Amino acid sequence: MSRIEPTAPRATHAADEPATRLAEIQAAISQACRDGGRAEGAATLIAVSKTFGAPDILPLIAAGQRVFGENRVQETRDKWPALRAQQEGLQLHLIGPLQSNKVADAVELFDVIHTVDRPKIAYALAQEMARVGRRLPVFIQVNTGAEPQKAGVLPQEADAFVAECRDKAGLDVIGLMCIPPAEDVPAPHFALLAEIARRNGLANLSMGMSADFPVAIHQGATHVRVGSALFGTRPRPAA
Repeated sequence: MSRIEPTAPRATHAADEPATRLAEIQAAISQACRDGGRAEGAATLIAVSKTFGAPDILPLIAAGQRVFGENRVQETRDKWPALRAQQEGLQLHLIGPLQSNKVADAVELFDVIHTVDRPKIAYALAQEMARVGRRLPVFIQVNTGAEPQKAGVLPQEADAFVAECRDKAGLDVIGLMCIPPAEDVPAPHFALLAEIARRNGLANLSMGMSADFPVAIHQGATHVRVGSALFGTRPRPAA
């Protein structure tokens, strides 16, 4: 039984803001699906809650959001067990880079991993999942812009890596993920990811963020990762 309930009654606009933002994003996702000739609900909203604490997350849970994304394993361990104890049915997606020394924690804490980007991580995940008897679906991250500072397999290497993750590591690869270069028009990157997924028989595409998720949905996104449009400006790290 859930212990999180909507606060009632709410007297100020500020109190309604998280629910209002969520409703606006959901409406925009639905409109993008319609505009793209796709079924209602074809794209799942992942609320990116990195750097935000329970006071910011709880109103979205109360408003009905159940799928959340985090970038860091340790931050997830610090805040999510208590939240999940209060509300059944929450789903956590790892959308940030995964280091090999955090694989065991990631398999324990998350329900889906979006950032498999190299063989070392693929085999470490497979080994840990086998050890604990927990088989998580994963996305392979593709560095569509070939940016040297960014994680992800290069597009020309993606087919071979998909095959290795499936056939040798034995992972449940369900889709591909990308983060286009900030300075680029995103649509060609989304189209490239969709083409790689198509030829590898992958049905899921994790692409699109606050500024470009409607474009991503038009290109076939099944999961959009929205943070600032839901939560507002992220807290600055302490100096």
